[in-house]
Amino acid sequence: MQGAELDARIRCSVTIERLSPSGQAPKRQVIRDASLALGRNELRELVLQVSNGSAPQSFALRGEVRLFTRFVRDGKSSLQLGPAQVQLLIANCPPDSLGRFLRLLRIKHEAAGKGAKTITERARLLCSLPRTFDTISPVQARDVQQVCDQRAHASCEATPVKGQAPRDRGNSGLWSKWRKRARTESAEASDVRDPQAADMKCSKKLSLLMHSRMKLSQEQSIVLSAVLSGKNVFFTGSAGTGKSYLLKKIVGSLPPKSTYATASTGVAACHVGGTTLHAFAGIGSGKAPLDQCIELAQRTGVRQHWLSCQHLIIDEISMVEGKFFDKLEAVARAVRKRDDPFGGIQLIICGDFLQLPPVSKGNEETKFCFQAESWRKCIHVNMELTEVRRQTEKSFISLLRTIRLGRCTDEVTRQLLQTATNRVERDGILATRLCTHKDDVELTNERKLQQLPGELHSYEAVDSDPMLVKAIDAQCPVILTKNLDVSRGLVNGARGVVVEFETEGKGLPRVRFLCGVTEVIKLERWVFKGPSGIYLSRQQLPLKLAWAISIHKSQGMSLDCVEISLSRVFESGQAYVALSRARSLEGLRVLDFDPNVVRANPYVLQFYSHLQKEQLLFQASLHRCTEAEGKENWKCS
Repeated sequence: MQGAELDARIRCSVTIERLSPSGQAPKRQVIRDASLALGRNELRELVLQVSNGSAPQSFALRGEVRLFTRFVRDGKSSLQLGPAQVQLLIANCPPDSLGRFLRLLRIKHEAAGKGAKTITERARLLCSLPRTFDTISPVQARDVQQVCDQRAHASCEATPVKGQAPRDRGNSGLWSKWRKRARTESAEASDVRDPQAADMKCSKKLSLLMHSRMKLSQEQSIVLSAVLSGKNVFFTGSAGTGKSYLLKKIVGSLPPKSTYATASTGVAACHVGGTTLHAFAGIGSGKAPLDQCIELAQRTGVRQHWLSCQHLIIDEISMVEGKFFDKLEAVARAVRKRDDPFGGIQLIICGDFLQLPPVSKGNEETKFCFQAESWRKCIHVNMELTEVRRQTEKSFISLLRTIRLGRCTDEVTRQLLQTATNRVERDGILATRLCTHKDDVELTNERKLQQLPGELHSYEAVDSDPMLVKAIDAQCPVILTKNLDVSRGLVNGARGVVVEFETEGKGLPRVRFLCGVTEVIKLERWVFKGPSGIYLSRQQLPLKLAWAISIHKSQGMSLDCVEISLSRVFESGQAYVALSRARSLEGLRVLDFDPNVVRANPYVLQFYSHLQKEQLLFQASLHRCTEAEGKENWKCS
């Protein structure tokens, strides 16, 4: 299928409810595996078609259409079709596909607007045209202009009262959940005074909707294709190659009900909106005998996870111990009563084994996941992302590649020693110090905070379930930050300084960031699955003290100005993780550097050597298949 057709057709569960005049639904039909498509009928009316492989059902989008999108991230939505008194409940749809489908529906329906011809029931009955359904065409520039013209006209007709939702505007439909809540009177009035500015604002917003799908690199596209074809995939790459971005795309491309996103740590799990791997598995530390672990996994709730899971995502795999992975694989087969590897669950595994290894206690021997006995039979495709996106300087990228492989040449040593005199502080924003130990972080931040003059401001997090505060703490620590506006540089790890607090409302902080933006930072919400499968959320300020951060907690961040102390490095890959947080060599200051702290595990280096050879063979095979398909298509044409 072409991209446009994919946007206009989704796979999901659909419940069709025929509403009575009182709003009740005495008649309902549930289609668990449905195809929902947007198109036009023989009368060129906009139509939704629901099909389950048998005779399709069509619903014309006439008059008022109400759309509810609060749970799109969970793959759910609902539409109420006014004249037909029908409600369609959509569920278990890949969130990204659902979002694109609803955006297309929204623009097409609004674009039709007042220009849509009214067809009487008599004309429908007398129509001799054969029944047809044509998939809707992609959004065109004219569609966007029509929507802008209608909105500009409607805003000139009436200005909503402050705090009141916009009234229904004729055939444009009720998109109350899509639009932002009513703007203030002054903002709305300014749009009325300057319709051209309002039109430009509308055009820009809808253009963003048209082009909202960011392009994946060729490497990322190959990984996503392998996942969607049902293969068990492990993908890796150095820091800054877009592993987290790709993982979120994968999560958004799979059906929510059967997809479980997990990670080895709570911080990483919160980034993917999931839970920790240990919480999902329900077998504690996994050190108990296998029979006991299977018994723990058979408990109510835990067993249901294992049975309903069809796609298991594991992030930061480098910190998962090999023996624990083998235990999980055996538990999966036992609980699901299937002899296939991992009980038939599709695995999507991500991480960099050249970064942080599994945590070891005392003299306890640990091994990596790729050393697990079940690894090779579980993983079908190994892929390494090589295109670095965090850093742009070729010399710095080359330096980090050398460090990642555990090598530290004289030239690399010279470059890193020179950074000790870098003046990375700018505009009153100090460098963040990365520390190897958590105690050093807490001591530094507390001491610096106490030295500040003025009044202390505290902001309490608001949790969806106060009774599960400990579970939320484990999943969503208060030190997390969030991408707020990538285009303006307000990204996870962006450095700033609090310049003042608002005098009204909650007294929110105004922060001046190193990228030049000054912004009032509002409360943000994190949503993730709790241990029992229910969704939990925490609303809090996406800020943290940044005089110091531990190297472990810095994973996934890109820091503008950073100071690193490497004298107490104790793990292979730890120096590389710290250095690769910096965006540039100019924004980096390394203290007390010793070339001996740069090291990589020899077993990991050997694994990556084999992986790269396998990847070359896989790409060659893929190239041959593509060529063969091209020749076949040429013959057919």
